[in-house]
Amino acid sequence: MKFNLKKELPLLLLSVLPAFFLAYVWNSLPVKVPLQWGLNGEVNRYGNKMELLIVGLLPVFLYALFLFIPLIDPKRRLNTMGNKYYTIRLLIAVFIAVLFMYVIYSVKEQSLSNPNYLFMIIGGFFVLLGNYFKTIKPNYFVGIRTPWTLENEDIWKKTHKLAGKLWVAGGLLIIIFCFIFNEQTALTLFLIITGIITLIPIAHSYIQFKNLPKESIS
Repeated sequence: MKFNLKKELPLLLLSVLPAFFLAYVWNSLPVKVPLQWGLNGEVNRYGNKMELLIVGLLPVFLYALFLFIPLIDPKRRLNTMGNKYYTIRLLIAVFIAVLFMYVIYSVKEQSLSNPNYLFMIIGGFFVLLGNYFKTIKPNYFVGIRTPWTLENEDIWKKTHKLAGKLWVAGGLLIIIFCFIFNEQTALTLFLIITGIITLIPIAHSYIQFKNLPKESIS
């Protein structure tokens, strides 16, 4: 795998963006900063601001991880995805950058103004990633990786086609509900929808596998 700096530059910039933002606000942060909030906006836990270094540096680690994963993919399936894998990496980089910068901003302001914003960010990520589920080739690192999808390529395709539709629909519902309901109700609906779009594809892959003719199971 050749490293293409021109192609990787947008992902690199997104990965270091939270670290640069953290460096920008570092001197304005007190030694003890809020690190956990309740749904009512009250701080549940304070900690040393040095803990925020994890938030700033984790995106860089994740960038490196997704960059080198194709090198250890036993069947080299990720490399066959071409630009689709790059697009998925880009979507993940955007999501992580926005999410972590929101966390850093909330710490700086010492206030989680509206938890629904967090749910909307995640809902938007579900929508974007769901659109690419059907393009993911069978592999051990990205996608709905159950014993049954990894066992049969046809089950993998059917499961990801279903999961893609569920993630897009679920993400849109999460975003819509965040505009309609308060934080507590939005959280409950967020957890329910996330559970549904996660568990249904897993169950679907198992059912599909059980329905396979015996001779087709290797």
